[in-house]
Parts: sequence; structure tokens; C-alpha cells
Amino acid sequence: MKAALLELEARAKNCVGCELCKTRTNIVFSDGSPNAKIMLIGEAPGADEDKLGKPFVGRAGKLLNEFLKNAGLERQKDLYIANTLKCRPPENRKPKKEEKEACEKFLHAQIKTIKPKVIVLCGATAMESFLDKKFKISKVRGEIFDNVAGYKGIKFVPILHPSYLLRQHSLDEGSPRDLTLKDLIMIKKTALD
Repeated sequence: MKAALLELEARAKNCVGCELCKTRTNIVFSDGSPNAKIMLIGEAPGADEDKLGKPFVGRAGKLLNEFLKNAGLERQKDLYIANTLKCRPPENRKPKKEEKEACEKFLHAQIKTIKPKVIVLCGATAMESFLDKKFKISKVRGEIFDNVAGYKGIKFVPILHPSYLLRQHSLDEGSPRDLTLKDLIMIKKTALD
């Protein structure tokens, strides 16, 4: 499994499938354990991720780590983390359709290699890559989808993106931060218990 992922990462490093290859510092392939039962998929690398070559290492990543810890999850042991894109879009803009299409072969190969029990779709862009584009993440976050085309036996769960939570400070019952923590606790039980 590890060899297959290393080969896939090497192919991604040489990818010129879209214009983002011209502006990237590093590809951002993955982090965490290839043996994880939970795979978390984010949107695209930001500036910190592009610089370091790892997903979720900036401010949003630090907040994600805090939520994972509070939910009883260990990032390096319990999760395999990737993004819909492997290269940073300029100015952290939303990925274009052709960029997502150029990267999807890598993401789908990662999923097929990892074989997670649960895939966490972190934010609307990741959710739209797998679920009905008419869904609003605020309405379906925390729901389990288990009939995603091409992925029999894998449960998909959308959650709010930590960059959104950076602007939401309340910890009150029913607040975005409260709901995200509850979603992660439910995901842990679904995947690891």
C-alpha cells in the first residue's frame, strides 16, 4: 500500500495537467496514516500548505487539529488527509472545474488505495466533488451518505471547513463549532468502534 501511494505521489509531483503546476512551490499530496479508517478530504492547499507540502498546516489546520484532539482522534494515527487539488490555486481562490478534473485521478486512486470506512468531506468544495451539487453544506453536514457512486461500502460525511470556523467563535449548543465537534465524535464512533 505504501509503495503504491509513493508511486502515485511521484506521478503527482510531475503532473502538468493544469495551469497550477506553473505556480506551485510543492504539491500537497497527503498526511496521516495510510492505514487509517478515516480519510479527510479538504479543498485545496493554501500558502502554508504549498510552502510545507502538507495539508492543513496553517491556521485552519491548527484549528482542525484542536477539534480532532477534542473528539479523541489522532491526526497521524486515525486519519489520512488529502485535498481535492494537489496544487495551490492563486490567492486561495476556489478551485476551477478543470483543475479538479486534472487532480481527480490522484484523489480517486488515493481513496482506492486507502480503502477507508469513512470519508470526511471537509467543506463545500470537497462535498461537491462527491455529492449532489445542490446540497448546502450547512443543511447536510453531519449526515452519513453511503450510496456514493463508485464507492460501495464507504460512508461519506460532510463537515464544516475549519477556515469557516475561524470566523465562528461561539461554543454554544448548536453553534457551528459545537456541531463540528459532535460530527467528529460521531465519525470516530462510526469508523473506529
